[in-house]
Amino acid sequence: MSVVPPQAAAPASPGTGTGPDDEPAAPLAPRARLLPALGAVYRAQLSRARVARIPLLFVATFQSVGIMIMMRGVVDGGTEARFVVSGASVLVVAFVALNLLAQYFGQLRAGGGLDHYATLPVPPAAVVLGAAAAYASFTVPGAVATALAGGVLFRLPMAHLWVLAAVIPLSGAALSGLGAALGLLAPRQEIATLCGQLGMSAALLLGVLPPGGMPTVIDYARDLLPSTYGVEALTRSFAARPDWLMVGADLGVCAAVGVLSLTAATWAYRRAAAR
Repeated sequence: MSVVPPQAAAPASPGTGTGPDDEPAAPLAPRARLLPALGAVYRAQLSRARVARIPLLFVATFQSVGIMIMMRGVVDGGTEARFVVSGASVLVVAFVALNLLAQYFGQLRAGGGLDHYATLPVPPAAVVLGAAAAYASFTVPGAVATALAGGVLFRLPMAHLWVLAAVIPLSGAALSGLGAALGLLAPRQEIATLCGQLGMSAALLLGVLPPGGMPTVIDYARDLLPSTYGVEALTRSFAARPDWLMVGADLGVCAAVGVLSLTAATWAYRRAAAR
């Protein structure tokens, strides 16, 4: 006489889900929405970069202030002084948002870090925007300190310095997108570092030096550099009576370039993560 119940001895019918090989697959977690994922990536990047990047931010600030002190012996005042101060302030943004971000994404790609992000249920745009926003956030104290020091050094009117509140995020978005795209598209980490350094050098030469008397080729190169329009807007704000229409136009162009560069960086992230 068998002691096994008939129910246990009978095979499970197909499709019932009661057999060991017939268990229904667990549903996958829904993909995270853009804004919550963006906030999570931003907080993670901010906490990660807080210790590693703050010393470099001091270096960027001291570098920009040193450049203004050096240019003080050449430029007395007027429009040229406004260009020097504006270019040095935006240079802090270029050092962090373009140079360091290109190095970060180049290192992330070389070390396999993109594979980790690719397994997370977050949109690619959240990864790029979160990292770009975190790096750009570190530029705020240095850019403000540089603008204040330059205003005192060249005796510029600073009543409209609040324009920095628009120049920093818009220039940071444009330069961060460019830096992320360079780091993600570079075939090797060393090339990403080189591209970031060259981009920062271009921001230094084309942003800090006054445009008057430059060759036509240099003027065309300035028009192609994303940070130029942020420098132009900040330069106009140092005037006694700023042309607010032109300030708004410069900021609008800077915002449009920022959207394009971040879109290109998102495409570059998808391309690099798929390899």
